[in-house]
Amino acid sequence: MSFELNVANRASQAALLPVILIATSINEARPSPVITINYQDTALLEGDNAVIQFKAGDKSVNGTIPAIQELRAQFPYLSGKDVKVEDEWISKLDSFDTLDFKALDPVLQTLDTYLLLRSFVSGYSLSTPDIAIWGALRGNRVATAALKKGTLVNLGRWYKFLEDLCPWATAAVETLTAVAKEKKAAKSKAGASYDIALKNTENGVVTRFPLSPRYILTQVSGYLHIGHAKAALLNDYFAHEKYNGTLLLRFDDTNPSNEKQEFQDAIVEDLALMGIQPNKVSYTSDYFDELYDYCITMIKTGKAYADDTDKETMAKQRWDGIPSGRRELAVEESLAHFEEMKKGTPEGLRWCIRAKISADDKNKAMRDPVIYRCNPAPHHRTGTKWVIYPTYDFACPIVDSTEGVTHALRTIEYRDRNPQYQWMLDALSLRTVQVWDFARMNFIRTLLSKRKLTKLVESGVVWGWDDPRFPTIRGIRRRGMTIPALREFILKQGPSKNITLFDWATIWATNKKYIDPVAPRHTAIEKADMVPATVTGAPAAYTEKRAKHAKNAAVGEKTVAFSSSIILEQFDAKSFKQDEEITLMNWGNAIVRKITTEGDKVTGLELELHLAGDVKKTEKKVTWLSTEAQTLVPVDLVDFDHLLKKDSLDEDDVLEDVLNFNTEFRVSAMADGNISEVQVGDIIQFDRKGFYRVDRAPAPGVPAVFFNIPTGKQK
Repeated sequence: MSFELNVANRASQAALLPVILIATSINEARPSPVITINYQDTALLEGDNAVIQFKAGDKSVNGTIPAIQELRAQFPYLSGKDVKVEDEWISKLDSFDTLDFKALDPVLQTLDTYLLLRSFVSGYSLSTPDIAIWGALRGNRVATAALKKGTLVNLGRWYKFLEDLCPWATAAVETLTAVAKEKKAAKSKAGASYDIALKNTENGVVTRFPLSPRYILTQVSGYLHIGHAKAALLNDYFAHEKYNGTLLLRFDDTNPSNEKQEFQDAIVEDLALMGIQPNKVSYTSDYFDELYDYCITMIKTGKAYADDTDKETMAKQRWDGIPSGRRELAVEESLAHFEEMKKGTPEGLRWCIRAKISADDKNKAMRDPVIYRCNPAPHHRTGTKWVIYPTYDFACPIVDSTEGVTHALRTIEYRDRNPQYQWMLDALSLRTVQVWDFARMNFIRTLLSKRKLTKLVESGVVWGWDDPRFPTIRGIRRRGMTIPALREFILKQGPSKNITLFDWATIWATNKKYIDPVAPRHTAIEKADMVPATVTGAPAAYTEKRAKHAKNAAVGEKTVAFSSSIILEQFDAKSFKQDEEITLMNWGNAIVRKITTEGDKVTGLELELHLAGDVKKTEKKVTWLSTEAQTLVPVDLVDFDHLLKKDSLDEDDVLEDVLNFNTEFRVSAMADGNISEVQVGDIIQFDRKGFYRVDRAPAPGVPAVFFNIPTGKQK
């Protein structure tokens, strides 16, 4: 039989140590351990208040005292001659767990008196209550403080005697303490908690996205942005990491005017890049027949009606809480109009179907929402079979229930739609789905509105959906964001309901942790007013193999050229003083012997190589490139600013008024010859300039293009 002890390391040690030490004593008495001790989170244990769990084969018990009792049942030698006395003291273990000294002191005094003429709690040898009570005292900081005072003479004697008698006990305590510290540090590093009290998770969970009609994938009319990434990653985490579950990817293709296969393919590709592999991909259009039948049912049961009120009037009536004049339309008439809608006749195109919930509910989402409408445009999957389509509000809860979704995770700003979601399920007597709201991810000076992003693309303000200034997954990846950094940052935020406006610096700082250790180091000199310099004392032109990364030899080697003819940047040259000693990075020191100027610009330099100089003592350490022994590579270094001038938009802001139209900054430079080998997507660091991603590889006649990767530091 297998034995396993699961320990909730976040619980108090006074509750955990009695059982841990008893299990340890059993393992100590055997040639090899028979009880496996696992340290884990409380949420992983069975039972609402379980802090410790003992498993013996298929049997499982939770709680300190039940676990001790089961251990004694499985290992009978743990019970001594006076079982009654042992049971009495074991039953008192809970009283040793309090941190209230006034409540604890009488318990300690009683035990101190009891031990006046005793070396052991029961009988004349070590027994279960000795180990359990010692563990409870050792795990209670108030109790150990009381023992240190020395007033509890008998208890103190007994406590020290057991500590000497059982050296393995101290080791077990140290292990528990170390694990608790490690878990605490890991939790702090990991960020948010994922213990969000999801119900009915015992048999796994089924999550899905889309999550909201205006937020993610509900109308397949764009590319995933960073807000979508959070929704996708959270659903993936709960389905595949937190629980043994299933992740569904569903395209809500209920509006044929907006859907394109291009967008769907892009979404699947972006998800794969983020390491998200849904167990199943489906489409709302797969369920058009069923949804049509459900709408018929709604009409027949008086829970929906046909309405031909024009769009503007309907919106005003809903806002003002005024019932539609068609609200009491007879069932037969509503069915007849729905049939005309299905046929796509001119008369049918005037009508829609609305759920009959409420005309004046305080929650405006409950004011008779539209659940079916006409659209004669061909559908990219169903062709011209349908000219009527369900709305997201109607289709989503039905398809969720049909596909077996157990938990619908959606953004908190649409919480007012949750009662509507539940009403649809109740109206059709469908299996319910638990909804959990989490805060969307907002960033300063960033647009996440699909409508506004589309406007920028179509108006040519940006290059496209993968523009490096865009918050789309493709955009930030093109800028240089790595997928591991994106996953880490988002998962650290967790499913919290707290709405936060993030600075992009925070996520780019996370990204730097991933690229800094592996990015090859190179050199680029800006072409504008670059300064030629002659280095006296330098040998004939030659090359050396150097590490691409001084701290990571695995990155590989590069070829560095040295000669008497080099170029430097104007900014550095203008800072030099006559006879000043400077450091040529990755070469050595040199002394400035001559400075030639024209107006306020330096046009030439003479440097005397001084390799014996101390690089630690120079004030200026500059980049340079040899013009001999290598072929320099022309490059464009591109940096970007935010698209918005304001950190966040107000409702009355006009987009054109807050747009920043000066967001691209391009500098031409010459880079070392090794750059000829880079490929699109490579990430490197140009010394003293920063990290860059290759957007266009070197080619004859055109410069390579590098996009600057932010690192979280303020410029």
